[in-house]
Amino acid sequence: MDAHLRDLRYFVVTAEELNFTRAAERLFISQPGLSKQIRQLEDGLRVKLFVRDRRTVTLTASGAALLPRARELVQLWDEAQRAVSDAAAAEAAVLTLGISTSTGRGLLPAIRARLAERRPDWRLQVRQIDWADATAGLAGGETDLALLWLPFPGQEQFAVQVVATEPRWVALPAGHRLAGAAEIPFAALLDEPFLALPETAGALRDHWLAVDERDGRPVRIGGVVANADETFEAVSEGLGVVLLSAGNAEIYRRPGVVARPVTGLTPAQLALVRRPDDHRTVLRDVLDAVRHHAAPPVTP
Repeated sequence: MDAHLRDLRYFVVTAEELNFTRAAERLFISQPGLSKQIRQLEDGLRVKLFVRDRRTVTLTASGAALLPRARELVQLWDEAQRAVSDAAAAEAAVLTLGISTSTGRGLLPAIRARLAERRPDWRLQVRQIDWADATAGLAGGETDLALLWLPFPGQEQFAVQVVATEPRWVALPAGHRLAGAAEIPFAALLDEPFLALPETAGALRDHWLAVDERDGRPVRIGGVVANADETFEAVSEGLGVVLLSAGNAEIYRRPGVVARPVTGLTPAQLALVRRPDDHRTVLRDVLDAVRHHAAPPVTP
C-alpha cells in the first residue's frame, strides 16, 4: 500500500507526543479523527504501530522502525513545498499575512510603508482566517507571517515577536447588568456564559476564557464562535460575553455592544509570528518595520 503523506505526518506527530490528545491539538484535528487515520495506516501496512492502554501510548517495534523513515519523508515533502512556495512568492512578489481579528494599531500601514520603501515590487496580501486554525495559516503554509494573540497551539515551533501588550476587557450586551460599570472585577463575570473559540484553538481558547484565573471554577459556554463577526453578533444577541484586548475594544465598537475594562486578569499579547526556517530577507524587512513601529518612544 502507498501511504498518504498526511497519514505519515499524523503518525510522526503522534509518535513524538505519545499522546493522542496532544497530537490531535498539534495537528488541528479531532482526537477521534486522528485515531481513525492511524488505524487506517496500520491496516494498510498490516502492522500495529502503537500499543495503547488507559494511561500510556508506546511505539511497537514496527512503529519504531517506521518513525525515522516517515520523519525523513515528511521533512523532504515540507522542504519541497517550501521551495515551491518560495519560487512562487518570488515570482509573484506577494507576502501573505494571516490574521484572525482586525489588527489596527497602525501595524499594516507600517508594514506596507516599509515594503514600499525597500521592496517596491512586493505587495502585502492580508488573509483573514477563522479561529479554527489558531495559527492563521502558518502551520499549513497558507501564509508567510501571521499576527496572532498568544498563546496559540504549537507556539514553541515558531519565531514570535510581541508587538503589543494590552489589558483584557469584556464585551457585553448593551442591556447587561454590568454594562454601566466603569470597570468590572473578573470575579463578577465567573458565572456569566462566555463565548468560546473552537476547541482546535487550544491554549488561545483557554486564554480568552481566562481559564487560569478561575481558580478551578468551570466555564459556562454560551456558544462557540468562528470569527470576530460571529462573536460580536452573538454578544449583541445576548448569547454570552467575551474577553478582548483593550485595542480591539475600540476597533470592534458597534451598536448593542459595550466594552469595559476587567480587573484581576493578566494582559493579552499580540505577536508577529513566522516559521523559524523561513529566512527570506523580505521577512526581515517586515520584522524591522514592526519592531520600529512597536518600540516605545525615547524620552529626552
